[in-house]
Formats: sequence, C-alpha cells, structure tokens
Amino acid sequence: MATSRTDPLTLEVVELIGTVVARYYEEYEQAAAQHALTGAQARVLGLLSLDPLPMRRIAQKLKCEPSNITGIVDRLEARGLVERRPDPADRRVKLAVPTEEGRDTARRLRESLDFAREPLNQLTETERTLLRDLLKRMLGTDVA
Repeated sequence: MATSRTDPLTLEVVELIGTVVARYYEEYEQAAAQHALTGAQARVLGLLSLDPLPMRRIAQKLKCEPSNITGIVDRLEARGLVERRPDPADRRVKLAVPTEEGRDTARRLRESLDFAREPLNQLTETERTLLRDLLKRMLGTDVA
C-alpha cells in the first residue's frame, strides 16, 4: 500500500529524522571545534580515514564543489592531518590520505560523538539491526 507524502505518520517520521540530523550536525560541530577543526574539515577527515580519495570523489560524497574540498584539504594538510599522494592506479590523480595523526584525530572525533550512542544503546540488538536495515533501504543501499 502506497503512503501519501502528507499522511500524519510520514510527516512525523520526516520531522523525527530532521531532529536526529540536526542533533548530529550540532554535536559534530562541537566535536570538531574541540579538535580546532571546522565541521567540514572534520567530515573530510572522517571520510578519508575510511578510504583515501581524490578531491573529486570527496566532493561527490559530500555533495559540494571540488574547489571547496581543495581548500579544506589544503588546511588539513597544513595541520599535518592529511597528505596528497599519487594514486597507484593512475599516477595523474592525487589522493588525499590521512596521516597517522589524521587517523588518530578522526578516531577521537568518532569516539566523542555520543548523541546517538546513548539512545541506540537503549535498543536491543534486533531493534538496532532493524533500524539499520530500514535506513539502508530508505537510502537505496544493499541490505546484507
């Protein structure tokens, strides 16, 4: 059965998702500031700690202009948190790669984000699994 985009339940769920996102960004900005980073720098560093990427790919993942990413990576590089290296698969492409200090900073940032951990810990493993699978389904990613 299809649901209307304006049915009360859908509107309530959308509002709740918006509240979760707003809290996440607020806490992310606070955590970033504790490490003397902007929220954007922290997000780039967090993304790179998972996988070194070229600027263009970072911009695609964060849905912003590549020129913005270049400036962010420049500032992270100046702080010794990121370095540029040639891509082994295509030496014409430069990858942004976190340094050891950058990986450590990204780890500490992740560990300091507790706003969702507390409420999530109140859910059973089955409930957390269901929530994860529903979110993946909403985002159109594979549910393993």
